[in-house]
Amino acid sequence: MRYVSTRGGVAPQRFSDILLEGLAPDGGLYVPEAYPQADLAAWRGMSYPALACAVLSRFIDDVPALEALVRRTYTRAAFGSDDIVPLKTLEPGLHLLALSNGPTLAFKDLALQLLGNLFEQVLAARKASLNILGATSGDTGSAAEHAMRGKRGIQVFMLSPQGRMSAFQSAQMYALQDANIHNLAVKGTFDDCQDLVKAINADAAFKTRYRIGAVNSINWARVAAQVVYYFWGYFRATASDAQQVAFAVPSGNFGNIHAGYVARSMGLPVERLILATNENDVLDEFFRSGRYRVRRAALATSSPSMDISKASNFERYVFDLVGRDAGQVAHLWRKLERVGEFELQGSAGFVSGRSTHADRLETIRQVHRKYGVMIDPHTADGVKVGLARRVAGVPLICLETALPVKFAATIREALGREPARPAGFEDLEKRPQRFEVIDADADAVKRVIERQAAAR
Repeated sequence: MRYVSTRGGVAPQRFSDILLEGLAPDGGLYVPEAYPQADLAAWRGMSYPALACAVLSRFIDDVPALEALVRRTYTRAAFGSDDIVPLKTLEPGLHLLALSNGPTLAFKDLALQLLGNLFEQVLAARKASLNILGATSGDTGSAAEHAMRGKRGIQVFMLSPQGRMSAFQSAQMYALQDANIHNLAVKGTFDDCQDLVKAINADAAFKTRYRIGAVNSINWARVAAQVVYYFWGYFRATASDAQQVAFAVPSGNFGNIHAGYVARSMGLPVERLILATNENDVLDEFFRSGRYRVRRAALATSSPSMDISKASNFERYVFDLVGRDAGQVAHLWRKLERVGEFELQGSAGFVSGRSTHADRLETIRQVHRKYGVMIDPHTADGVKVGLARRVAGVPLICLETALPVKFAATIREALGREPARPAGFEDLEKRPQRFEVIDADADAVKRVIERQAAAR
């Protein structure tokens, strides 16, 4: 399997090379030269680790002992059950895929626990080191840091928007005291953080000198790992490989739902992918109208991990939408940078919708009252839009994004009670926190990386 850039300026690469590189040198994102095809009959009935091996081996063919690494990643100890990702049936034809049982209680753990082990193994084989630079709107940061903490040869520099995450989310990151974890609270929004990561990746000399890598979903390994649970959810919700399903996916950066698109491209019988946004509805506007229009700044909402106005992974989908014409993709992104929007028709297989704060509160109440299940506000966005856009007779699988405890204020507003705290998180917000506040300036980030490199 080889990978090409969506901008077309890079020779095809092997997986191990793009794993460590993240963003392509031409500014594009790496995608497979072609999507491999699934073997549904052979994969049905597999355990989660076995299914992960089957799927990931289609994308990763140059990492020794991949099966052992995958099985070391997906364990009962790390994810709380042998299922790894339990499917909860709320009623016949309506399911909740429980993706949030990992170490940081969010779906990002499923990819980042794998990524941490891949990084460590590949770096050790090459006798190399890596400075990971990432941006988070809430859950990626803690999942990445918990996956990378203490890993040999790895330093993590995580940018987060100051004051824009829940107290629980912030504490999950800032309370880590590991010497290889560096939290940078940026005076700005998540979009500012994401722009800083891209600007530093675009500085080829700096990136090479300091060996900058990525854990955001611009890293293809993140997307590949997420493809697995679409197959897993499908097999658990259906009895036959002829049955079609729909997935409802809360979406901000387009990484999670893009994994569903990849699964469908591999042959998974997905009748529709239902994309749910919050009030930051850039993606909903595109799938309704064909107009992709970034906003000047993302609104702060009660589903903060989706407070994004520029969806990084969207470029991967556009690459396919324009017939894999890299020149056209480069043209569209130059136009986006120049005028802030472009138009592009054609989005078969996707439908979308928008959810508001009032919708989230009501959906949380309804799901709790009707099924006795408490969901977080992002999952509520997905359930609300999924129910509105489902098709009769087609099973609907709603993807959970995080446990409710991460967003206690919204749960209290909706239900008048505290969400349950898993063991080990009782005093999280009271622990000493370590972070550095910086301006939304690429040079400021570079100075931190340079300072830490000089100190080692």
